[in-house]
Amino acid sequence: MPRSGSSRHRRWWWIGGGAVLVAAVIAGLVFQPWLLFVDVRVEDEIPAAATPVASVPVASEPAADPVDVVTPEPPAGPVDLLTGSLISHEHETSGQVRVIENPDGSRQLALIGLQTTNGPDVHVWLSAGPVVEGRDGWFTAAGYDHIDLGPIKGNLGDQLYDIPADADLSVFRSVDLWCVQFGVSFGAAALA
Repeated sequence: MPRSGSSRHRRWWWIGGGAVLVAAVIAGLVFQPWLLFVDVRVEDEIPAAATPVASVPVASEPAADPVDVVTPEPPAGPVDLLTGSLISHEHETSGQVRVIENPDGSRQLALIGLQTTNGPDVHVWLSAGPVVEGRDGWFTAAGYDHIDLGPIKGNLGDQLYDIPADADLSVFRSVDLWCVQFGVSFGAAALA
């Protein structure tokens, strides 16, 4: 017995509905839109930086030269090497950035008071590229060398990332919160 037109019609509705459902699941897995509504707060303990002490002239014994320069001991605690402020790119982003050198010579990048949108596959990059404001800056970092410090720990709060010992901070003078999946910067900071 031949199929009626209504049963064929229902079959195409099921196939079409199934295709839409599969497409929606795939789009959800790729774009992860629920992340826009989920905040992840991180509260790493950021070390307080000691103020670097400059050489100061000090009066010496009367028998010696009238003024000798005394070089003080290096600070016992961490020292800020570079600092900057995050600007928004594709997503509203704010916070402070510090590159900290610890007494043992290791270096860390600190994101302080970070506020941005959560997103898929966002990484913290040290970049050799300039920080460009506005829409033109959204894609700038992709054209320059970078050091990937790892996935962002969260979209809010204070965070620390280890910087490799061989990273040349005279070359990598900016920080980018880079969405690897979509090739776009959420925000960036120039380091000075």
